[in-house]
Amino acid sequence: MFAFHVHHQDPRSAARSGVFCTPRGPVLTPAFMPVGTQGTVKGVNVDLLKATGAQIILANTYHLTLRPGEDIVRQLGGLHAFTGWQGPILTDSGGFQIFSLAKITKVDEQAAVFRSHIDGRLIELSPEKAIDIQEELGSDIAMVLDHVVPLPSPIEAVRDACDRSVRWAARCLEHASSDQQALFAIVQGGLDTDLRVECARKLVRMGFPGYAIGGLSVGEPPADMYRMLDVTCPELPEDRPRYLMGVGTPIDLLEAIRRGVDMFDCVIPTRNGRNALALTDNGPLKMRNLKHQSDTRPIDANCPCPACRHHSRGYLRHLFMAGEMLGPILVSIHNLTFYQQLIGGAREAIQRGRFDDFFHNKLQRWQCSADDGGCR
Repeated sequence: MFAFHVHHQDPRSAARSGVFCTPRGPVLTPAFMPVGTQGTVKGVNVDLLKATGAQIILANTYHLTLRPGEDIVRQLGGLHAFTGWQGPILTDSGGFQIFSLAKITKVDEQAAVFRSHIDGRLIELSPEKAIDIQEELGSDIAMVLDHVVPLPSPIEAVRDACDRSVRWAARCLEHASSDQQALFAIVQGGLDTDLRVECARKLVRMGFPGYAIGGLSVGEPPADMYRMLDVTCPELPEDRPRYLMGVGTPIDLLEAIRRGVDMFDCVIPTRNGRNALALTDNGPLKMRNLKHQSDTRPIDANCPCPACRHHSRGYLRHLFMAGEMLGPILVSIHNLTFYQQLIGGAREAIQRGRFDDFFHNKLQRWQCSADDGGCR
C-alpha cells in the first residue's frame, strides 16, 4: 500500500532522490508540500496548485477539528472530496499548536488541552484523539501527536517533552487502525544532539512507515538546525521517507536535502505572496516598490506561472496598490512555482549525480543577489 524507494544517491553528499508510493499516486522526492492548513492553500484553487508542480499538500488536524469539524469533513466525503485535491494529503497532528498556542494550552501525560482561539471552548487533544481525527479526515499520511517546546528551553523541559513525544508516538501507533494511512513518527530533542539521537533510535525501533524531524525552525539559528540534521538523518532508516517539518527558506531546503531529507512544508511561498514579496533566483522583489510601476517585464522571464506568462511587474504592482485580491493570488502562485522548480531542479541534479554543483551554484547566485542589495 505504501512504499518508499531510493533511486539515486548523490556521490558527494547525503542527498537522495526516490519515490514514495501512496494509494493516491506516487510522490517523487525530494518533495515540497504547500500548506493548506484549513483545507485550502490560501488563494490558490486545486487546478492552479497542481499546475505549480505540487504533488502532495498539507492540512492541519487542530484547525480542521475546530472548523468545520472532522465529522463534517467525513460527511462531505473526506479531505479529498472536501477540498477537491485528488493527490496525496498529509495532516499534521496539532502538535505544533502546543508550541504556537502555549499561552492557552496545558499539557500533561494524557493530553494537551487547548482553549479554542475561535470560540473559547476547551479542546482535549490526546494521542488517540489526534489519530481518530486524522482517520476521519481521511488523509494519506498522518502524524503522531508530539510535544513541541520553544528553543532555547531548559534542558529539563526539552527532555521532558522529548520523552513524552516518544510515549505519545507509541500510543498513536497502537491506536491507529487505518490501512489507508501511513503514520509518521516525529523526532524531537531540541538542540541537544544526544537527545535527538536517543529519540530517533527509540522511534526507529517502533517501525513507523516514515519519520519526521520536528521542533526546529522555531527561533534557533539555521546553523543549529543543520547541526541537528547532521546527527538525526543518519539514525533514520534508508528505506523510509524523512520529513523536515515547517522548513523553510530556499537555502534551508537545499541544506537539508544535502543532509538526506526527502520532504518539506512551509508557509513562506504563500505568506510572502500575500505580502507582495515575489521570490526569484536573482533575489526577492517587493512588488509595491515604486520602481516597478512602469516595468513591462515579468517577475521572471523563465517562469511558467500565470503571473509571469501573462502579466508585467507594473500590473502586479497596480493590483497590490489597488487592494485587488488578484495580486496576492498571482504572486502566491508564482512563489509556489518557484519552490517546485527549485525542488525539481534539486531532484534532477541528484539523478545526474550533480547535486553538489547545483547546491553551490544556487548559493553563489543567491549570495550575489544579497550582496547587490537584497530585496528590490
